[in-house]
Amino acid sequence: MINFFTRNGVRRLLKRKDSDAGERAKALNDLRASLFSELRTSEGAKRLQQRACSPTIALSFNFFVSVGIIMMNKLVLGRVGFNYPIFLTFIHYVVSWLLMGLLNAASLLPSPPPARATPFSTLLVLAVVMAVSTGLANVSLKYNSVGFYQMAKIAVTPTIVLAEFILFRKTVSFHKVVALTVVSAGVAVATVTDLQFQLFGACVALAWIVPSAANKVLWSSLQQRHNWTALALMWKTTPMTLFFLLTMIPWLDPPGALSFHWSAASYSAILLSALLGFLLQLSGALALGATSAVSHVVLGQFKTCVVLLGGFLFFGSNPGVFSIGGVAAALAGMSAYTYLCSPGRPREALSSLQKSRLGKPGGADADENV
Repeated sequence: MINFFTRNGVRRLLKRKDSDAGERAKALNDLRASLFSELRTSEGAKRLQQRACSPTIALSFNFFVSVGIIMMNKLVLGRVGFNYPIFLTFIHYVVSWLLMGLLNAASLLPSPPPARATPFSTLLVLAVVMAVSTGLANVSLKYNSVGFYQMAKIAVTPTIVLAEFILFRKTVSFHKVVALTVVSAGVAVATVTDLQFQLFGACVALAWIVPSAANKVLWSSLQQRHNWTALALMWKTTPMTLFFLLTMIPWLDPPGALSFHWSAASYSAILLSALLGFLLQLSGALALGATSAVSHVVLGQFKTCVVLLGGFLFFGSNPGVFSIGGVAAALAGMSAYTYLCSPGRPREALSSLQKSRLGKPGGADADENV
């Protein structure tokens, strides 16, 4: 009799344990499904980004990756001797696309909006603009110093404001016009008086400004109006961007890319620069979701100073006294423009400020992703 009740008690205890284990497993599966479901939507992905990453961490990560990819790309195009900037851009996009494919296979890539929400022609135009802007960015970095390259990027903001005025008759206040005039004058002085100034490099940088501004405006529009996330948009447009980059290689790259002498050092440097390009997309998405546009501008100003210092320490760049004065004037103008666009101030040009910092492959300083 005792054995009978004992056996029944053991059976009930085992059943209770099995039931508890089953409930825990079911709860874990429900939680996993909920996380995957939230991550697969753009709004859910943004909420997870904000919860998982504080603004300080997001900005710090974006800062180090942004500065690191500029230095690494300059190293690859200079000391490593890989003199093929468009081909380097192509490699970056291939690596990013493969990594995003792994995320997509693991259901970690946010889903795009419905196909009808965004016309295919819009995505095609964005792919063309991305190929031109990122390709020319690396060509500019090849022929110019890192300081010259960084200063040319600052000129994108006045270009966006001017384009909006010409195309859409969108006006800004007189004080903002003065601030942007100071920015433009500072950039002009800093670039023209650079001791490493090259006419061809300057022409490339000048040609890069317009597609870069167009790229940021299109990227911002798709994210704000059509609810795209940075990674989902990159995943959708990268195949088309790769095709257009291939068509640019014969025109902008010197011959001999296939006969380049590969070594362990060159492999490592190029692969590291490609990984930084992917991390830039991720860091840009995190920083954009966690911080304000003003924070991006302040970060960009500090980044400019660090890039100039890094160019002097690692690549022997010597911009000269007049060029440094132009840099100071441009940063002062951007600081004034940022203040005028900050919360509590008139905000006519805040959208332009945001567009100048929203990125593709996402985030702040999008053209650094290659």
